[in-house]
Amino acid sequence: MSKHIRGCAVIIALATLVAGASLAADDVPLLKDLTAVIALLGAPCGQVVNATRLGDNDHLAVCQDGNRYRVYLNAEGRVVAQKQ
Repeated sequence: MSKHIRGCAVIIALATLVAGASLAADDVPLLKDLTAVIALLGAPCGQVVNATRLGDNDHLAVCQDGNRYRVYLNAEGRVVAQKQ
């Protein structure tokens, strides 16, 4: 995948997170965005099935394969998916 496409996908996902989307487990757009971010960062997940808001731009994503990731913006403004 080209760097341009990956960059656009991350920006779209960040825009959704920054916009304060609802974090209910049935919020399909948020779950899809988190799935895309985790996949673009190269972490195994499959599909995000649940998400919990931990703070501004900070979420706990639970994947269908059982992996859990904290997805957040670091101090440099980059998206990080940290395995929990």
